Amino acid sequence: MRYRCLAALLALMALAACGPRKAAPAPAPQARSFPKPDIPAIYQDMGERTEYLVAHFWDKFTDTTQCFAGDTTMVNGVHREELEGKMSLFATLASQVSQESGVQAVARLYDRVDAFSRKYPEAGMYQSVMEMTEKYFYDPQSPLRNEDLFQGVAARMAVSDLVPEARHAHYDFVARMALLNRVGTRAADFRFIDSKGRLRTLYGVEAEHLILIFGNPDCPACRDLVAAMDGSLPVTERIADGRLKVLDVYIDEEIDEWKAHLADYPKTWINGYDPTHTLRADLTYNVRAIPSIYLLDRDKTVLLKDVPQERLMHYLTYKASL
Repeated sequence: MRYRCLAALLALMALAACGPRKAAPAPAPQARSFPKPDIPAIYQDMGERTEYLVAHFWDKFTDTTQCFAGDTTMVNGVHREELEGKMSLFATLASQVSQESGVQAVARLYDRVDAFSRKYPEAGMYQSVMEMTEKYFYDPQSPLRNEDLFQGVAARMAVSDLVPEARHAHYDFVARMALLNRVGTRAADFRFIDSKGRLRTLYGVEAEHLILIFGNPDCPACRDLVAAMDGSLPVTERIADGRLKVLDVYIDEEIDEWKAHLADYPKTWINGYDPTHTLRADLTYNVRAIPSIYLLDRDKTVLLKDVPQERLMHYLTYKASL
């Protein structure tokens, strides 16, 4: 009997040892590098190559023939940090091509992300890429912001079923405001009172080119802009020979404070304030952050809209026609 019990115990131990084993954990998904677009050899001119690159920048990443696995740190297999860098590069390149090409490239990005997201909704590409697009093209603190390029995306997002319905009104407002004073259109006229107390209008300022600034003397970024422009030879030379004028308009309500800082501005500038305090309130220019900078031509056609300081200075330095 003793031996039979021992045999039974050994059999049970053998069964336990040979029972089903837990499956080995699946290997962690491996990130891939952002797939670079291939520029056909037919494009030799640098401008043509840039145009092609901008237009097809996202083609391989948004290819719907395959969805790459990844964890929460990746989008379609590419680390978010790398993807942000590519969005920054894309926004930079989009500002270097024509306005029409830039608009078309951003619209193509949206179309491809939308198509990919409908085929692979689990990938989360739409939300991730659109958030980055908004951050780089629309955030008022972005040095690459360009409302005109983001306008079409905002209009699509305002009616998309991939966007929470509660956010539709926000993107509808963004799309409508981005239509104000677009590059290539004539800027909206307005009245202001200058530093000598005279009532004037934007269209009454005659110049081959006009830098329009909505600023505030207490704003550090505004003071940096004043210093940069006052120390720029291309700017000061063009002001001196009459080709360029600068109009800085204060749109807040503390007029006495503005008057106390008038000596901080170059004497060659035109300084004024909004007497009705409505320029911002009625959204004539939708000033979202200051300084907000525009460059206008003789007919008050917008050449640059709400442009970062660096892009304005680059334009003034390298555009020989100014």
